[in-house]
Amino acid sequence: MPIKIAHESPISVFEEVQKFTDYDYALVHLFDESPEYLAMFEKARDAGREIILDNSIFELGTAFDMDRYAEWIRKFKPTWYIIPDVLEDSQGTYRNLQTWLDKYADLPGRKIAVVQGNNYTEIASLYQQMDSLDIDMIAFPFDFSMYESIVPHSNKLVSWMLGRVTLLNKLKDNGVINTDRKHHLLGCSLPQEFMFYKEASDMDWIYSLDTSNPIVAGIKEVEYTDQGLWHKESQKLFELINSDISLPQLLLMKYNMQRFRWFTNGTLDLIDTPV
Repeated sequence: MPIKIAHESPISVFEEVQKFTDYDYALVHLFDESPEYLAMFEKARDAGREIILDNSIFELGTAFDMDRYAEWIRKFKPTWYIIPDVLEDSQGTYRNLQTWLDKYADLPGRKIAVVQGNNYTEIASLYQQMDSLDIDMIAFPFDFSMYESIVPHSNKLVSWMLGRVTLLNKLKDNGVINTDRKHHLLGCSLPQEFMFYKEASDMDWIYSLDTSNPIVAGIKEVEYTDQGLWHKESQKLFELINSDISLPQLLLMKYNMQRFRWFTNGTLDLIDTPV
């Protein structure tokens, strides 16, 4: 089955971006900050769109407050939600996971746990602990520091890209990955990473991914090549959530999204040269 794709986008072009994605990816802290953002996702939910609700750790540095997050999950009822984790801290993430499962067992939606850690042993151990719990999907971040030691490169984005590919293959080859379970890839450093999964015949346990990469690149007027990109715009999408988007930016975003889908799933539908 092809990997499901979501791209976070500014509010002004959300419905246009939806035409190029398989589901929607929401940031909980923006529910608090923007009634328009919340209404946009309520409309998507009511239309039957699959939605992952994220705890906003990438944007905030630390996960959104647990109690407030649980309130939003009860109110919004997402398809999936990401349990609060702790960046690169396997023990802290496991403590959060246990606390969450003990305190919020009755929440609507399916549960996603994010693997965290500083080295392969920590990550493999935490994964196996998560795999034994009442979890519906396990996710892997794109930007572990350890990726830079796994695949040293002068361009750290290449290290992050190849580092996650190497980590996932090592976990699979060592029998750690439960191939009967769904998995999610959080973000990306470079879009061509996903060609490695497309070309593999034994990676169908990857269910979904999310990234704003083609959107931010389009806003910054950066066009994907047939090899992808070798740099990444440093600005995070949530900082651009209220941006007004010009027609040339939108056309470039659409081109990038179509190219991204080709990297990931091998389809080139509707790709035209951007205006």
